[in-house]
Amino acid sequence: MIKVLLAEDQHVIRSGLVALLGLEDGLEVVADVGRGDDAVSAALVHVPDVAVLDVDMPGLDGLSAAATLRERLPSCRTLILTANGAPGQLRRALDAGVGGFLLKTAPPDDLVAAIRAVHEGRRVLDPSLAVTAWDLSADPLTPREKDVLRLLADGAEPAEIGDRLHLSAGTVRNHLTAIVTKLNARGRPDAVRIARESGWLD
Repeated sequence: MIKVLLAEDQHVIRSGLVALLGLEDGLEVVADVGRGDDAVSAALVHVPDVAVLDVDMPGLDGLSAAATLRERLPSCRTLILTANGAPGQLRRALDAGVGGFLLKTAPPDDLVAAIRAVHEGRRVLDPSLAVTAWDLSADPLTPREKDVLRLLADGAEPAEIGDRLHLSAGTVRNHLTAIVTKLNARGRPDAVRIARESGWLD
């Protein structure tokens, strides 16, 4: 019997997945939660074989939850189930050591097969992401540039960014120029959009 933990913040989707997996021989959903931090705590209690994690959840995103589970419960394999197949998210998933990355548009049978494959130690990648994985671009931003861009995305002006990060106004401007250039963006708002869509602003 493969023990499965399911973490998905949309209740209707989560209930449907619990019902689907409950019909499969050899699978048992031992816990289902709607928050990433709850996924970690529930896993430590129920010790599942496979954790199926959505990416966008409150508390802790699924990729961070996967990385935490890898450290605290290495016997639990992880499968990311997401609506977003952005290269940055796929890169983060690989860096977090996940066993599988599947889009929510995949047929139900593919999810069941992926859970079984991940449990056996095999890597699973949604077929539609094969080209993305082949030409996977690494995150070009430095940690400091991400700090600057996160504050910009939250609406902070350059002067406020400088105050909060203890940087001079000139240094902030230099970081913003570098960010726009690296992302080949049309401007600062476009840089925020590109970084978010690529999964580089966690």
